[in-house]
Amino acid sequence: MSGVDRGVTGRQPQAVRSALAVLEEVARAGAGVNAKEVAEALGLPPATTYRLLNLLVGEEYLVRLPDLHGFALGAKVAGLAGGFTPARVPTAARQVLGELRGRVRAGVHLVLVVGASLRCADVDPDLPLASTALVEGHLHASALGHLVLAEADDWRAVVHHPDRLPALTPATPTRAAEVDACLARVRAVGWAGQVGQLHEGVGCLAVPVRGASGLLVAAVAVSSARGVVPTEYLDAARDCAGALAPLLD
Repeated sequence: MSGVDRGVTGRQPQAVRSALAVLEEVARAGAGVNAKEVAEALGLPPATTYRLLNLLVGEEYLVRLPDLHGFALGAKVAGLAGGFTPARVPTAARQVLGELRGRVRAGVHLVLVVGASLRCADVDPDLPLASTALVEGHLHASALGHLVLAEADDWRAVVHHPDRLPALTPATPTRAAEVDACLARVRAVGWAGQVGQLHEGVGCLAVPVRGASGLLVAAVAVSSARGVVPTEYLDAARDCAGALAPLLD
């Protein structure tokens, strides 16, 4: 009979369990894991694994990496995590961000730093980030991530599978020497910048927000689709970070 909810019946519970197992395996293995590796780890038939991966991509729980060589967690997973741990940004801090947004012709974003993790806390509503999940999940490929990795004694201990960094674009640093060079520049100048490493044609600069103890607690990012690092806004971003520091410490 149509219109009657019969609940979860037949083979559906196993299908749900298999889909969740695939999602958990991608989270465990890290970005760049491929269908064959997921199938082998779970003991699932390859055809079933491909079908479940495609389903999870279609529902935005996973994303297929641009090089088509693997998968990563998607926006909906980040949204679920965010629902349990909402980012709290003081009203005064939002006002500071609003002032900078009114002065620049680029996206202005606040990202909180918790340990070695990023949390996009206040994304520019007019010029938003293309994917907060990619920003939070691929520290090797963004200016914000480079700030975090530059704080670590050994960045290889921070990222998942440092020997298999996914190429999100042709410009993404995927070799250890390339990441080392990016982090050396950050340590030398005190801020991070990149073009096309996370999204082709998008440039970004990131300025640290430090607490009274010097600990990195957040970062202000300025992003532009002009294909260059928007360094003309560096001083303004630094002023913004300075104003935010006592509000976020």
